[in-house]
Amino acid sequence: MADAQTPKFATRAEAIAALTAPGYPFELGLETIRGRPLKVFRNAPATLRDLFVDTASSLPFIVFEDERLTFAQAWHEAGQIGRLLVDTYGVGKGDRVAISMRNYPEWILAFTAVTSIGAIAVAMNALWQPDEMAYGLRDCGARVLFADQERLERLAQCDGDLDVAVIAVRPASPIVNGANLRDLLAGVGEAEMPAADIAPEDDAIIFYTSGSTGHPKGVISSHRNVISALMSWELDLAAGIATATVASEPPPYQPATLLAVPLFHATGSHAVYLQSYRAQRKVVCMYRWDPERAAALVEAEKVTTFTAPAAMTGDLVRVAKQTSRDLSSLASVGGGGAPRAPEQVKQIEASFDKAMPATGWGMTETNAIGTGISGLDYLNRPASSGRCSAVLELKVVDDAGQTLAAGERGELLVRGTALFRGYWNREALNATLFEDGWFRTGDVAYLDDEGFLFIVDRIKDLIIRGGENIGCGQVESALLMYPTVHEAAVYAVPDERLGEEVGATVFGAPDLDVAALRSFLEAHLARFEVPRYIQVADQPLPRTASGKILKRELREAVVANLANAEG
Repeated sequence: MADAQTPKFATRAEAIAALTAPGYPFELGLETIRGRPLKVFRNAPATLRDLFVDTASSLPFIVFEDERLTFAQAWHEAGQIGRLLVDTYGVGKGDRVAISMRNYPEWILAFTAVTSIGAIAVAMNALWQPDEMAYGLRDCGARVLFADQERLERLAQCDGDLDVAVIAVRPASPIVNGANLRDLLAGVGEAEMPAADIAPEDDAIIFYTSGSTGHPKGVISSHRNVISALMSWELDLAAGIATATVASEPPPYQPATLLAVPLFHATGSHAVYLQSYRAQRKVVCMYRWDPERAAALVEAEKVTTFTAPAAMTGDLVRVAKQTSRDLSSLASVGGGGAPRAPEQVKQIEASFDKAMPATGWGMTETNAIGTGISGLDYLNRPASSGRCSAVLELKVVDDAGQTLAAGERGELLVRGTALFRGYWNREALNATLFEDGWFRTGDVAYLDDEGFLFIVDRIKDLIIRGGENIGCGQVESALLMYPTVHEAAVYAVPDERLGEEVGATVFGAPDLDVAALRSFLEAHLARFEVPRYIQVADQPLPRTASGKILKRELREAVVANLANAEG
């Protein structure tokens, strides 16, 4: 590639055109997929299994505390799990296998095994409470569940028969219903990954995402969907190097990335974990987020990249200013899951020796890609989410569905090869969200004259708290389950660190006890979903003429009260 000081191409478009031309590593061609012509990477691995096999080297891969596995060792251990699933549990092509645990090595090994035998890996939100956990398992129809101690305890609180075989990972107490993974593998012994007939369009993963109403929705994606996202990131990096907007000097040691985002998020699984295979990048796993511990790991493992929501990268920026740790190995600090304040973009460049900021816009539904921006482009446009991936298309439309000109705000639509095929078991909803291959994102945005995307609002009733999507409707439903709550409205409250916090205004009986209400919610919602701010109204909530609660009015009142309290 070109040296960072001597660009090979003047523009990104020129670089993309050259890098994707016939005969080049990122060659693009057209294939008809589900009746629609789509751009595909000609030289990409056909399936996730091919990706794993092609990269099974002797280089270090997974680092978790004192544990280490090479790429080859990880493939071997995943093969044992694959054999266990096929021979002992009868898992076959298309069967769903759920994974619910912290960022242990076993999450990666189980995911590798499941997707390599043609089954579908279901990445369950490890923060879900028993009600949500039971819903997810029933919704996807999981045949097997891999769960750690915390999830096993929640599973025991689920009502009814879930009809799922449980494999316990690192259990700390006797297992009541299930078996210990280590004991099971001892019985398998030496074994190779079972053979499997897998096609690029076969379903590979289900990731659950919160919607504006009701239960979480299962996003179902194929092997090609996922791999197209991984290849797109590689192409964008190559284009950045070729235009000198991203530095190209490789480190004198193996590249490494810090995995602090949960693997059940597409940012953690795709941008951090899966993208590490072809890059032969070491993945340093964290049990939980701790900025001081993160700084120590960056120094000890010579971490070169860190991708996380703005709250976490902001924490690392603060530690960088205060610590004596050597963080000079960091070359890139990427964003994902939530917008980053423009000021933090500048702070990243100023706080590290050579790390440049990067971010992008993507969704679970697009396998975390969509647009990307980094280096000088990002420093010059800190409010932008970047330009479109080569295998996707974007457009902004008005209420009538007409495409808007540059600079005009409307709903953002996306289509292309990395886009999921639909929500699991939600055919009626899918029919309302797809038109001619275009997916309605629910984001209000505009594109500038150069194709840079700017997200300005959301049509969907969602809160993004530190990268976690929280459906307001789901939190409202939990509030209304409380006997003395009669009306409830949930909305986003701006938060400097997390981007947004959960706020709620409720109206109910005169003896409504907020502390008791909060305790009730903690048993029905994930911790991050429980409102930080609960306002009790002394009269019914204000509504429009059509009966909709005036959430904006309620939100503005809470924000004003907080500002007055701080002042």
